[in-house]
Amino acid sequence: MSKRVIVAMSGGVDSSVAAAILREQGYDVIGIAMRLTPDAPASPGVVRRRGTCCSHEDFEDARRVAERLNFPFYVVDLREEFGSRVIGNFVSEYLHGRTPNPCVMCNREIKFDRLWQRARALGVETIATGHYARIEQDSSGRHRLLRATDESKDQSYFLFTLTQRELARTLFPLGRISKAEVRMRARELGLANAEKPESQEICFVPDNDYGRLVEQMAKPDQVRPGPIVDKAGHQLGNHQGIHLFTVGQRRGLGIASTEPLYVREIRPATREIVVGRRAEIMARGLIARSVSLTGAGHEAPVQVNDEPIEVKIRYRHPGIPATLRLTSNDRAEVRFVEGGPAVTPGQACVFYRGNEVLGGGFIERAIEA
Repeated sequence: MSKRVIVAMSGGVDSSVAAAILREQGYDVIGIAMRLTPDAPASPGVVRRRGTCCSHEDFEDARRVAERLNFPFYVVDLREEFGSRVIGNFVSEYLHGRTPNPCVMCNREIKFDRLWQRARALGVETIATGHYARIEQDSSGRHRLLRATDESKDQSYFLFTLTQRELARTLFPLGRISKAEVRMRARELGLANAEKPESQEICFVPDNDYGRLVEQMAKPDQVRPGPIVDKAGHQLGNHQGIHLFTVGQRRGLGIASTEPLYVREIRPATREIVVGRRAEIMARGLIARSVSLTGAGHEAPVQVNDEPIEVKIRYRHPGIPATLRLTSNDRAEVRFVEGGPAVTPGQACVFYRGNEVLGGGFIERAIEA
């Protein structure tokens, strides 16, 4: 009897080809799409553009792929969980002066957590997704999470929360092929979504207006104006809410200056936006919270304390040479080898050694230069 695998189907070409590859390898595929957001636009007058995800059209695209490749397909309704765990967290983080990464939270709280629940209920031992990443097992039996072969599409940054238990039972069929090869395979298979554009936006903010979403969901007293000040406390202007700013931001400050100014700090208690010159926002490192390591729990854990690593402080960031020290079970101090850029509280920071993801966490604050 062939192995059974649940494939997370988004309706896009990546997850469709991932399912096709597994079918070719002899797996008994079950496709599952997760309904996360309402079909209606986020705001009156906002039209959902092609390139978003989780729409009724996406589910129909996934269903057509399943029919063509002859495997069962189901849609599960996770809107309530997604609303509380991802959208609620997104709004709360902005209201507390932090800049969240909802894709990391969605992977951790919804896509893998809830997908594993469905797998267990169906007696399925393995799940798969269309992420561009790789998993390899070393001689000690430890499962290593690695960057994708196509580094331009690598998504390992979003997967740092996966544990040894999860990595052992997860498949990433696209980890060793390029996006161009994925589209070519989709054309060869005659899939209707072979040329479908990629999702470029946060699925629950299809108009890209994060500020409006926060204002719609916040309590009236949570969104209030405040001062824009410099490091010495001198007021330079006013703002309409701290949720409209992120550390490192330059545009949209609404103040006149003889030189470029950037957001240096956000103080939610006083509603102050602190700005400064570029040199004033540079960091020597960062403090991370909610830290997890991909090798945790294995009998031969990877040594990370004071070892050289590369840290990515944003998804598209090239990475910074650094050293890592765990200061408690879920906190870490990262020191850049040389001066680094501004770091943004709330964003994920992911630790690499070569192509391997060692783990990651969420930026709590910068270590000032």
